[in-house]
Amino acid sequence: MLRGLLAAGVEVPLVLSQPDRPAGRKRVLTPPPVATLATELGLPLLQPERAIDALDALRACQPAAIAICAYGQLLPADLLALCPWLNLHPSLLPRWRGAAPIERALMAGDATTGVAIMETVLALDEGPVVSTDAIVLTADSDTAYVEAEALRLGVPALVRAITAATDGSLASTPQALVGATYAEKLVRDDRMIDPVVHTTTLTLNRIRGLRPHIGALLAFDDETFTIWRAESAADAVAAGVVVADGVRLLVGLADGAIEITELQTAGKRPLATAEWLRGRRTPPTRATRPA
Repeated sequence: MLRGLLAAGVEVPLVLSQPDRPAGRKRVLTPPPVATLATELGLPLLQPERAIDALDALRACQPAAIAICAYGQLLPADLLALCPWLNLHPSLLPRWRGAAPIERALMAGDATTGVAIMETVLALDEGPVVSTDAIVLTADSDTAYVEAEALRLGVPALVRAITAATDGSLASTPQALVGATYAEKLVRDDRMIDPVVHTTTLTLNRIRGLRPHIGALLAFDDETFTIWRAESAADAVAAGVVVADGVRLLVGLADGAIEITELQTAGKRPLATAEWLRGRRTPPTRATRPA
């Protein structure tokens, strides 16, 4: 988003980001991507533990509007009173307010999602909406696709909103009370595939909703794998049974079967199924929900 705003000629006198946090298995202190970019571009950067601690610096900038996306903190009233905080939110509000709107839309099998520009208020994602743009979802759509489309559509909309705030013409519409849903933060249980309980549709939606950044989990003969890609299969396979013929890997689910086409062993790189099968002495025979 920051690159897009700069490319459009928007003046950015200050970047506000979360502090550096431990990341990865070694818990190395790592800056958020926007902080890294701001540093690379030589932009003034603040990373306070509490957003309110940036009040004086923000006030000194005398902003007409502040652009915000996935900041990760509820903003206090004193900050919101400075000017409109224009939030690029990747859903068609009021559907999928909250932490994981893209993943939840895909996992729920929504036919359409989108991107909204809204004014930030004290309540989570309940501010009035300035504009919306729809994103049509297909069976191949995943989180990477929606993120890219949300930026492609959302950044120009955000620029238009900033321009309107600057010239005093910004207009917004209160969110509808009907149809509001909450996109809860993803937890480990959201990654699990249970072949005895889960349907084909639910499983495929889960896999694409968690691709390419998290991944769904399935156990073969008690060893857990990350499942990156799969497709529906017409083959008759009982729930929990795995059929491998050296090229294809079929898994029976509650109402049908899927063919897994890309997966990953813990600590290894993702592999196409045929390559993975060639490296195994014994193909798996049973699929279960990971422990």
